[in-house]
Amino acid sequence: MVSTSVLPQVAGDDASKEASPRRAKWWYATFHNVTAMVGAGVLSLPYAMAHLGWGPGTLALVVSWCITLYTLWLMIQLHECVPGTRFDRYSDLGRYAFGPRLGLWIVVPQQLIVQVGCDTVYMVTGGKCLEKFMEILYPESTKLHQSYWICIFGSIQFFLSQLPNLNSIAAVSLAAAVMSLSYSTITWVACFARGPASDVSYAYKMTTASDSMFRVFSALGQVAFAYAGHGVILEIQATIPSTPTKPSRMPMWKGTVVAYFITALCYFPVAMAGYWTFGQEVDDNVLMALKRPRWLIAAANLMVVIHVIGSYQVYAMPVFDSIESILITRLKLPPGIALRLIARSAYVAFTLFVGVTFPFFADLLGFFGGFGFTPTSYFLPCVIWLAIKKPKRFSLHWLANWARLHHSWGAYDVCFDNGGLEEHFRRFFHLQLLLLKEIMFCLSWGTVSISHVR
Repeated sequence: MVSTSVLPQVAGDDASKEASPRRAKWWYATFHNVTAMVGAGVLSLPYAMAHLGWGPGTLALVVSWCITLYTLWLMIQLHECVPGTRFDRYSDLGRYAFGPRLGLWIVVPQQLIVQVGCDTVYMVTGGKCLEKFMEILYPESTKLHQSYWICIFGSIQFFLSQLPNLNSIAAVSLAAAVMSLSYSTITWVACFARGPASDVSYAYKMTTASDSMFRVFSALGQVAFAYAGHGVILEIQATIPSTPTKPSRMPMWKGTVVAYFITALCYFPVAMAGYWTFGQEVDDNVLMALKRPRWLIAAANLMVVIHVIGSYQVYAMPVFDSIESILITRLKLPPGIALRLIARSAYVAFTLFVGVTFPFFADLLGFFGGFGFTPTSYFLPCVIWLAIKKPKRFSLHWLANWARLHHSWGAYDVCFDNGGLEEHFRRFFHLQLLLLKEIMFCLSWGTVSISHVR
């Protein structure tokens, strides 16, 4: 039920907002959203298509595009759902919808999985593409282990992480957005120019039924990863000024729609062209499979590196803000350069360590997509909308949001109850993760149900 007590402290802690004026324009929202969404996930879409097939794969992309655009609209509308208050963080909105304690437990773990997961995947992607770039330029040189390339990429983030806020990385984000459209275009054009391989096959890989089902759900997780901008959408909207005559939702929605059409121009051609060219043998990063023209593929890999440099910062900035807020308000540490240097460097070092330890591109996409991105992008916005807005029963929004919730619940039941998946989830760690996700959904679903009963 929506909290009727004193409104929780939202819009951030003033102590951590060193100098973060709301001066962004609608096009800032466009390139921040493009940078946040069109990241490493676009390169894995042909690989996801290989496990889903032409029909289901295309349907998954289209349906996910439509659903996540709708849930983004919900988030944008909820940013100023209380007159005079702006919910600048996903956690602020969750605390208002479900209460100060329950809201944090429902939202914060999911959002952290999104943000830390994205940054970890971008560490791996940046290192792999940097390695590929140098390999194409200097094929005869001594090869370094992939871990060294990930560390080189991580060293760049140590410097950029010292920029104060999202406004300060606008130029980096703009360059990243341009690079995303550029390398996506190069990828699908190069695939079409190459044409299908002589022995290309679009049949499903002949594996056991349980393994096939596991890979299908992993592919769906990769599709979910591709639409991962919800974790930072409120933080992006928080940079836009708002007045009674022109609330922030108007320029934010305009920028988001433009960003989503750019996203479609990146996703659909890459997914179709990559699968058409390589079939079931496509690499989990389609750029790794392209060889010619060498200079163009090298340029595309460098563009990916530039893009994920910006994407890392877009997802890291809200984490930096949260870490510094906790250190300032709870541990009473003085704000300043020293705090920023230590706290942010520690976070970059953590994601670098995880990326070097688990450099599995496709597996990371599937794991983070299924466990973290699906809740924050697909059903948490619906739960929060129902809890706060309480739309009239059987109205359009009531039907749309409840349909989304039942669809999500059914998908997780299928994944959990399918007997063939037992061998994949029998290890205790995997079961704990799955059960935790079920519990999180039940808590949010139950809260909405109680609010409607009352």
